[in-house]
Amino acid sequence: MSLNTRVIAALGAVVVVGAATVGTSVAIAAGQTEHNSHRATLTVGTSSMTADPLCWNDGSPLTDDQQDQCKANATKALKDGSLPSSDVVPSDRIGVGVSPNVAKTGWWASTNGGSSSQGGQTSLFSYAQGPTFSGLQTAGSVLNASGRTLVTVVEIDKKAEAPIAVWYFQLNGKNATDAGNS
Repeated sequence: MSLNTRVIAALGAVVVVGAATVGTSVAIAAGQTEHNSHRATLTVGTSSMTADPLCWNDGSPLTDDQQDQCKANATKALKDGSLPSSDVVPSDRIGVGVSPNVAKTGWWASTNGGSSSQGGQTSLFSYAQGPTFSGLQTAGSVLNASGRTLVTVVEIDKKAEAPIAVWYFQLNGKNATDAGNS
């Protein structure tokens, strides 16, 4: 059984086109800017959203004044509804992911929800270096009673004990019947 020259030429063309596609994809991916590699992702149920940090000092630890300004900006953004947000029902599962370079430095995530015995704050992910995903938790255990829960993700320089980047997301609590009607 032999292959004719047309079949061999067609297979060769497929290999060349495939190699060009892979090469172009790598070149495009390599052109990403540094800031785009500094992202956090919030997963709620089967959807997710990615955001740049609200507070960022070009990779250097935030000063005390910058941290104060960051808190003020977050409070204002929460009040005016400009934070990245997602509707959530108590049965949804939520998790947080970060870029590999954020994970290399170290990070943690929490919400301003949870039971009063937890002091009104619930950890989604305790500080660690290396892992890029928090795992999933049931939303009902991390939401606060107000209906709006703030998720905070922090990249931190452990040596300086100062944040490098801070992301905020808003969870809008819904009950199961509200979610079914939207």
